[in-house]
This record gives sequence, C-alpha cells and structure tokens, in this order.
Amino acid sequence: MKKKIRAIQYGVGPIGASIAKLMRDKQAIEIIGAIDLDPAKAERDLGEVVGASDAPWGVKVFADPQQALDLNADVVIHATSSSLAKVMDQLLACLEAQCCIVSTCEELSYPFRTQPELAAKLDAAAKEWGVALVGTGVNPGFVMDKLVLTLAAVSQRIEQAKALRIVDASQRRLPLQKKIGAGLSVDEFRTQVKAGAIKHVGLPESVAMVADSLNLPVENISETIEPKVASERVATEYLTVEKGQAAGVHQIARGLSKDGKELVHLELQMYVGAKDPSDTITLTGHPNISLTIPGGSHGDIATASVVVNSIPVILDAPAGLRTSRDLPIGFFSPSAKP
Repeated sequence: MKKKIRAIQYGVGPIGASIAKLMRDKQAIEIIGAIDLDPAKAERDLGEVVGASDAPWGVKVFADPQQALDLNADVVIHATSSSLAKVMDQLLACLEAQCCIVSTCEELSYPFRTQPELAAKLDAAAKEWGVALVGTGVNPGFVMDKLVLTLAAVSQRIEQAKALRIVDASQRRLPLQKKIGAGLSVDEFRTQVKAGAIKHVGLPESVAMVADSLNLPVENISETIEPKVASERVATEYLTVEKGQAAGVHQIARGLSKDGKELVHLELQMYVGAKDPSDTITLTGHPNISLTIPGGSHGDIATASVVVNSIPVILDAPAGLRTSRDLPIGFFSPSAKP
C-alpha cells in the first residue's frame, strides 16, 4: 500500500480552516502540520483552531514556516493572500522544500499576462526542485475559466465567451462581505475602490486564460468596478446594509481585440441580498452553447472542494507552474485509498 499523502495547511483563516477540515475527511491524506503567523493560532492544535468536533488532532500550528516545511510534506495547501507579489517568498520556500503547492492565491491562477516575471520565476523554481504548483479555487479556477473551457469541448468554433456569476453574499464570511464593500455609502465604496481595498481578485487572470485557451485574439484586458446599490434594507449575521448603501460589487472584466471588439466578457455581481443567484456561461460560435447553474456554486464550499480535489492531480503533474486549464478535473473521494 502506498503511504498517505503528507499535507501541510499554510494559512488557517476561514478558507484555510474549511480546507483543513475537508482534508481531514480524506482517508488518503495525513495532515502533518500547519502554518499561521497569528499568535492566537500559533503553537496550538490545528483541530482546535478550526473548531473541529473531533479535536484535538495532534497537528501543530507553527509560527515559523520552515519548522513545518522541515517535516517533509508532499503538498502544501496555501491560503494566505490574493496578491502574488505578497506570497512569492512563501511559495518559493515551499518549492525549495520540494513540496507541491495548491494555492488559493487568485493572481497565481494565470499570471502569464498580468505578472510574467513572477510567473517565470515560480516556474523555474518549481522545475529546479522537481515539483508543481497551481493557483485555483471556484473563481478563478472553475466557474469563469475552467468551466468555460470545458463547455468549449463540444464546439467547433467560438467567437465570443461570456460568463455571468451572481452571488448572494449574505451567507458568506465577514471578511468577504467587507471585501465587497457591503454597508458602505456609495462615496465610501468608490474611495475604497480607488485605494484598491474593494475588488474581487482574479477576473483579468480568467480573461487571459479563456482567451489564450480558445485562441481568441485578445490584445487588451479592461476591468470596471461599480457598487451594487441596495434597493431595500438587508441584514446579515455580521452587518446591516441600508437602502441606498452599497450592497456589494458589480465587476466586469473584458477581453478586447486590437480593434476594440469584445471577445471575452466576465461579469460578477456579488452582493448581500442578491436575488436568484446563478452561474451562467454563454459561448457564441458553432454551435451556440449556454449553461446555467441555478443557485450558482457556493463560493466557500466550492473553493475548498476545488482545492482539495486538486491535490492528487498536482502530485501527478509535470514539474513547473500549472494552471487549472492544464489539469484534469477530478473528484477526490473521501474513501480513496492512499
């Protein structure tokens, strides 16, 4: 029998905690350590930190990343930041420890156009150490890129690709509700957008992935972020949005040809109180193809699922920087054998 997959959880915030609990359910995975710089979490048991019913797990949360990496893991599940620049040192350290990486860093999902120098550095380091890494999740990583490309498999010609994701953020975690500006005045919202504090990260990366994969001649990628203004009062577990305040984001990323023709259109409406949430993909070509998922993919559940389901795939992948378009879709059964 093969040994279990030895995994480290890097970052134990809300998403990292969800991922850790899901990994715990997999017979083929052994969580051997975790990393978090928060003094309230470091040096504690991971099961207790994530609030697991079967805690303690006997798995230590390390404040020093190297102490955890010295445990010789097969894979690191990385969930610390959306910014690739901010996590470069973390990723490079994991690669040097000869660990494969599955990361929730949105900018890592397809950085070849947006941050080519960082992409090249990671690719070279991964190949030097003989391991692979990928940035993935539900979006980017599935709904607005991988799912689009999957549907394209039954098309003979594609002229335009569109995706619309409507998400009711009412049931989502507080950090996400704050990240989309719920409860701010419209003026406050616009100010924070200019400061870069309000934004769903990853849409330009998804545009680039779709364009390159479908061979659409996208020369320019643009992005707009506007407030979704509440038409009525909405209260969540964490905050209240009054009528006229920002309830969330209406964000659109476009891939344009040299002459300004829109070839890729990715639209995200993520706000508290959203009616009829859904994910819709529309491909114009031969033939036209449309798919709608009523209710949409639940962001937090789906992100943890995509990440954990990617573990066997990244371990089998060729060394280097990979993307969700490179990797086969897979489901990692809880009862799968090591």
